[in-house]
Amino acid sequence: MGTHARIAVIGVGNEFRRDDGVGCAVAARLRERAESRAFPAGTVVATCDGDPARLIGLWEGAALAVVVDAAHAEPGHPGLVHRIELDAGRLARRRATSSHGLGLGEAVELARVLGRLPGRLVVYAVEGADTSVGPGLTPAVEGVVEPLAASVEDEIIRHRAATAKGPS
Repeated sequence: MGTHARIAVIGVGNEFRRDDGVGCAVAARLRERAESRAFPAGTVVATCDGDPARLIGLWEGAALAVVVDAAHAEPGHPGLVHRIELDAGRLARRRATSSHGLGLGEAVELARVLGRLPGRLVVYAVEGADTSVGPGLTPAVEGVVEPLAASVEDEIIRHRAATAKGPS
């Protein structure tokens, strides 16, 4: 793939389930940031409810896919961000815990079996505190939206720089 291969940024979640909406909030913040400075050509920012088929459709053919999703952990640390990088060539079978019925792990496994993983997949999982019905993030999760948007933007810039240099 060339320097302008597609990059997919996918905010996963439901903005009407409190902290489950963190992926949507980060996607919205990235769209706001793109108004003042354009992302590299071929970058798409989307949201998804977590349905595995929709996720696969959004990241299929992408050189880089960055997914932001809420995560459930016991004991939890609301607002704690986990960065997980998956390479299609060395993907380990492991289940991810998501706040959705079918998790991101199932989508990754299905895409692996079907040969439809992106070239590189980076997941930012944000531990939440509240997934009850209602809009708005809890303060701990709201506090990571801006820094996480900046981290995703840095991820895109680093990827473009690495692909511009070519293989090492």
